[in-house]
Amino acid sequence: MMKFSDLLKPDAVKVMGSCSSKKRLMHDIADLAESVHGLHAQRVVEALLERESLGPTGVGHGVALPHARVSGLDEVLGVFMLLERPIDFDAVDRQPVDLVFSLFAPEEAGVEHLKALALVSRTLRDAGLCTKLRANRDPATLFTILTEFETVKAA
Repeated sequence: MMKFSDLLKPDAVKVMGSCSSKKRLMHDIADLAESVHGLHAQRVVEALLERESLGPTGVGHGVALPHARVSGLDEVLGVFMLLERPIDFDAVDRQPVDLVFSLFAPEEAGVEHLKALALVSRTLRDAGLCTKLRANRDPATLFTILTEFETVKAA
């Protein structure tokens, strides 16, 4: 079974003081993916924006799940950002977004990519979890909240 700890490393969690726009956020996500996972930032930005053009990944309740397939990857990887100031993300419920979990999958990833997306989506639909995340500004704590949540749910 896929776990959050398979997708996320402690240093792939970041708290952003302010972000001016959705496009700027995509660049911030790509920079983090480059520094943590060694992905090519410009390619990541292009892939994320291309995916967004198919339909916004703001899933509601302040949560966005931007994702893309990126060449050169051999596993699904993620980064998580907490935005101190929510931004407009063209979300389905028109609410601004402050919890952003971005997933990157190998170009030929089939079910793994979908499983990862389902896991993240299910986890971030939990209102209690989101409240906890929003109450913290420490990346290590946020990582723990995200990775321990599934253990509690599984028990």
